[in-house]
Amino acid sequence: MTSKPSNALSGVLLLAHGAPDSLEDIEPFLLNIRSGRPFSPQLLHEIKERYRLIGGSSPLLEISLRQTRALEQELNSEGIYFRVYLGMRNWHPFIHETMEEIALDGVTRLLALCLAPQNSRLSVGLYFQKVREAQEKLGLTIPISFAESWHQEPLLIEAFSEKVEAAMAEFSKDAGSNIAIVFTAHSLPQKILSEGDPYDQQVRETARAVADRCRLTEWRFAYQSQGATDDAWLGPTVESTLTELAQKGCHHALLVPIGFVADHVEVLYDIDIAFCQFAEQHGILLRRTESLNDSPTLIRALAFIVRHQFAGEKEIASPETRE
Repeated sequence: MTSKPSNALSGVLLLAHGAPDSLEDIEPFLLNIRSGRPFSPQLLHEIKERYRLIGGSSPLLEISLRQTRALEQELNSEGIYFRVYLGMRNWHPFIHETMEEIALDGVTRLLALCLAPQNSRLSVGLYFQKVREAQEKLGLTIPISFAESWHQEPLLIEAFSEKVEAAMAEFSKDAGSNIAIVFTAHSLPQKILSEGDPYDQQVRETARAVADRCRLTEWRFAYQSQGATDDAWLGPTVESTLTELAQKGCHHALLVPIGFVADHVEVLYDIDIAFCQFAEQHGILLRRTESLNDSPTLIRALAFIVRHQFAGEKEIASPETRE
């Protein structure tokens, strides 16, 4: 990390979901997600099995720390000192733990930026709530700003497009040009639509922007990873979309998870294992784009958002004016 100078210290708090470090951590991890509400032994067994199949733990913490270090290096390349922190909502390092570190470091201004590009009160909103709760508990009086969403940031679209183009080039060696493209994002309860939540619109806008940049003439959007509750969840599902494609004679499909920026169980299990098996049963060879993880283009996107927020600009500049 860059050594700390004596002048004002700008802080960036990256926020992520969090993930268990081992199979033994899964039970307390689930309790955190469910705010202490009990769950069935069957659900615990099912979640443990998913993590066992991807290696017994999640790579999310390691990837998020790489993103944190890369962003700090990128921000400090222009000579303005930033310290970048990582806080998790559901596992260590918890947001409140990181906020304590921020207070001790003497940060003079802070930006909270969730590593989820599309905004929803049920996702990003809950992360920000945790930041505010920690701020109040610590009596932290520094100004804290929040990056509400960055789903159409041009560099984010470029980062996803790079992965789509690379995957298409590789997949076409076996499949030719007849590849169905399906963009995906994590589903949320359907009730958010009547509540005016922006999530559904924003995930579709991200998908459309990536499709336009890649000059895709035909593509689909589907929701994945619906929760195990009795609520109605946003659709269409990936499974129903794959079934429809199979009925139309499709044999090759590429999933593009534009709702996630890092590998974790909903990519490594839900897509790489469950959806691939489902697709195979329907005569489809399924592949996905590589996750952004610490892609240099993603890091540049995050750095631009931080600089723009701290500069207090009214509008995000177009790519042509960023030179």
